[in-house]
This record gives sequence, structure tokens and C-alpha cells, in this order.
Amino acid sequence: MTNAELEKAVKEFGRRCSNISRIYSIGKSVSGFPLWVIEISDKPGVEEPEPAFKFIGNVHGDEPVGRELLILLANWICDNHVKDSLARLIVENMHLHILPSMNPDGYALKRRGNANNIDLNRDFPDQFFPMNNDEEACQPETRAIMSWVRQIHFTASASLHGGALVANYPWDGTQDKRRYYYGCPDDEAFQFLASVYSRSHYNMSLSTEFQGGIINGASWYPIYGGMQDWNYIYGGCFELTLEISDDKWPSAEELPTIWEYNKMSMLNLVASLVKTGVRGRIFSSDSGRPLPGSITIKGINYTVNAGRAFADYYRLLTPGKRYEVMGSMPGYKPKSTSIWLEETATADFILDPDSALKDNTPRSICDCSYDSKAKLVLLEFLLGFHMEVCFVLIVIGALLCFLLKRRQKFTLGKHKQSPKRSVVV
Repeated sequence: MTNAELEKAVKEFGRRCSNISRIYSIGKSVSGFPLWVIEISDKPGVEEPEPAFKFIGNVHGDEPVGRELLILLANWICDNHVKDSLARLIVENMHLHILPSMNPDGYALKRRGNANNIDLNRDFPDQFFPMNNDEEACQPETRAIMSWVRQIHFTASASLHGGALVANYPWDGTQDKRRYYYGCPDDEAFQFLASVYSRSHYNMSLSTEFQGGIINGASWYPIYGGMQDWNYIYGGCFELTLEISDDKWPSAEELPTIWEYNKMSMLNLVASLVKTGVRGRIFSSDSGRPLPGSITIKGINYTVNAGRAFADYYRLLTPGKRYEVMGSMPGYKPKSTSIWLEETATADFILDPDSALKDNTPRSICDCSYDSKAKLVLLEFLLGFHMEVCFVLIVIGALLCFLLKRRQKFTLGKHKQSPKRSVVV
């Protein structure tokens, strides 16, 4: 497809599948072409306590297979979400965002870089070297991605490339620019995610060049200023770089075969956000309101932040292991729980205010507290009653308190015994 045809296909999808999608743009390329995104969900455009995944195609202009496959993926989900359980799982339990082309200008020119001939996968701020730190100097396509990631709390992501057949994971670079295996704090989780894609592929896992069809980026060839590492460090998003075709620019006749080879890989990778890991929400014990706190795992030097609206979190982890999960929030006492992760587990945290830090605790928009003057008015009001009435009120209050505690214990007991492995801490 030309860029004009791609734009037409995106808008036509939006009209045909309007009940489960919305079309929006995250910005424009150097030449002014909109960077169109397809969002797929049963409630598109509505913020929910659900994980979000993004696919990005055509990062390099001369690698167009990804943009074709992403349009095919969107249409397949639209056509099958009622009758296919995997498609229905994705539509009903998460938000999938698809950017078919990050580099439409490079595609039109049939070259790697954008209209300014800049490699967009070397244009992001880097953790090892002071490059691209001035975001205003970055390319408009790069800035659009960074702004997008800051607006939407993506749990995971994948960019589609061509020229090899392998699932690449962080880190992409090393501190001394030498080539060797250099894993990030979530190295095991990334190996698991890369293997989900590789094992679901027709032949990626059978590679004789890449063991199991996956590779650590730094051990393959180090790069700096890449989008993958930036997402993990600055966006809190677990991103893979997927090389999905040995031929960068195959003939159009080959696309149906490439799609069939990659279809289940793409679907299973997206669904892994629902099928694996630990999820939950963080609440305040005194007010019951959601707390936009953070989640850490003992032994893994990485923090996952909960969403600001619902305080929901999604922590991707390798199944089949025991993890100590801690929820925390400034001004509150942290809490931990130990979880054996078979596939997925739920852990909600109810945090108690730290009295020593009470004055610094972030406040809700609605202040439901009452001051000493209000207490005095309440006391004078109660004293106006006959003593017998006061006694009855006290008894009723004590009874209600007792029943509430009984119900709370019963609810906690139900959580602990749930077969879905849900816990409240």
C-alpha cells in the first residue's frame, strides 16, 4: 500500500469496526503525514483499569512488512472477536493500540531514515551516553512516540522490523560499546515474552542462527538511542523488537504467507498481558480511595507505577516462580505479600497512612475530614439529647462496627481462598 492507501485502509477500518475501535493521530511526520493509530477495545477511548499494548510498524522506511501485517491483524480481530476466544479476550480485557507506520516519509522514499534521513531507532535518549537528551531536537516522529507513551500507560509493546527472523529484547547497548550479553533487570521476563512470540511463530524458534529464535540486543549488535530501551527505562513499558521477515521488502504475493506465519505470535504476545503476571490495585485504608503508588519485586531492580485514575498495575513476570511483591506510596506504610505465580495472580494492596508522614500525605480532591470546631458542634448536639437516647445511639454504633468488621474478615477470607489466586494485603 502507498501512504494514501494505508490512510484509506485505516479510516475504512474505523468505519467498519466502529463498535470496537477508534482512529486517532499521535502527530505528523516531517512531511506532514499523520501518524494514524487504531485503538481496539470494547470501550475504545475510555480509560479503564485494564492493561494497554501497542504495536509499531515501519520504524525504518525500507522495512514495510510490519505496516501490512498490522492492518491485517486489526481486520482479523474485528472479523473474529465474536466467535474466536483469543480475539474476544483481547477486545474485552485490554486496549490494543496499533501504529501501522511510524515512518511514512521513509517508506515513500524507500530508505531507512525519515525525510531528514535520520534513523528513528537511534533518535531516542540513551541510558549510557548523553545523546538525544534535548527532546526538542529529536525528530517529530520520535517526539510523537515519547508524548504518546507519556499520555497512555502502556504495559508492553513491540516494534516490527525486517531483515532477520528473531525476537530481540533489552538491553540493546553496553556501557563500553562492546558486543556481549547485557541483560536488563527483567531479563527473565523479557526472555519469556520473546519466547512467547518465537514459539508461536511458524519457524522462528527453529532458527539455527538465534537459539530459540530470541536474542539479547547487546549480544547481537549494540545500538544506542533505540526505542526499545527508552520504553523500558522512561516509559515503564516492556518493549520487544521483532524481526519478522528475512527479506526487508518482499513481493506483495508473499504477504499472506508471512501473515499466517506471524498471526498467532502477534495474538499470543498481546494476550500475554492478560494471561500472565501479577495485577491488582492500590487503595488507602483510611479513605478507600485509589492510590497511584508503585509495585516492586524483591530481587528485581525495577519499579512499575500504578495508573493515576484507578491505581491499577500490571507486572509482567516469568510464570512458575515465587515472588515477593511490595506495594508502596509516599506517606503510607508499604506492604508485601508472597505469591506463587503459576500463570496470573491478583494482589490488591490496602495501605495504612504513616502517621509520622501524615502532614506530607497527598490529599484527595475531596477533603472529607472535619476540624476541631466541627467536633465541638457535634458534641454539643449530642449532649442535647436525653441520656437514654445517647445510650441507644452508642449501642447501635457499636453493633454496626462489629458487623462491619465481621464482613471485612469474611471478605478477606474469600480473597485468600479464591482459586484465581487473588490476595488483599
